[in-house]
Amino acid sequence: MIIVTTQREGAAIMSIEGRLDGQHAQTAESSFLALAGEGNTRFIFDFSAMQYISSAGLRVVLVAAKKVRSLQGRLICASMNDQVRDVFEMSGFLSILETADSTEEALERLKA
Repeated sequence: MIIVTTQREGAAIMSIEGRLDGQHAQTAESSFLALAGEGNTRFIFDFSAMQYISSAGLRVVLVAAKKVRSLQGRLICASMNDQVRDVFEMSGFLSILETADSTEEALERLKA
């Protein structure tokens, strides 16, 4: 797994490449918490290069969503492939998390 974090238009973008599973969940969670610790409140998780997410990966997303809520911020999960979207749908996460088809769409929503 590779995580690249960038700042764009007032949003912290966390791009995850590869597999977000039990082996990598702690690294992803630590990366997110570091961004939140820097004072960021608007986040985009870019999943365009993520091939797989496990229940441990879903837990990271849930921890992030709860943290963002406590910060009165906003989190958008963007660019999910069909397999990742299916996991989010089966887990019920699509009904509780904001999603976007692309990072660009997520940025536009954060501006609104």
